[in-house]
Amino acid sequence: MLLPAKAEVARQLRRYRAWERAMLAAPDDLMVRATFEDTGYTLCVLMGKRCAREAVDAAERYLRITPADYLLEQNERPRTASVSARRGPLRSRRRRFHAGR
Repeated sequence: MLLPAKAEVARQLRRYRAWERAMLAAPDDLMVRATFEDTGYTLCVLMGKRCAREAVDAAERYLRITPADYLLEQNERPRTASVSARRGPLRSRRRRFHAGR
């Protein structure tokens, strides 16, 4: 797994926090809200997370510990079952079409 540079993570996290404060100060300003959402998305991509809150938590954790410890921590998290395992075997999901019906 590739990890981002800590300096870049710190920079993006500072940027996110600054725009978060601006958005909370002016929630009706659409430009501020859009920029805040963009910074959240950038942090998501950088940290490999699906939502900004998870990305912020991961960035803060990453900056506190060594990269090796962060990787170990990420690898220890439980994996979810694959989609096909949750849905059952492929054969049972297929629809059967009969000619002429």
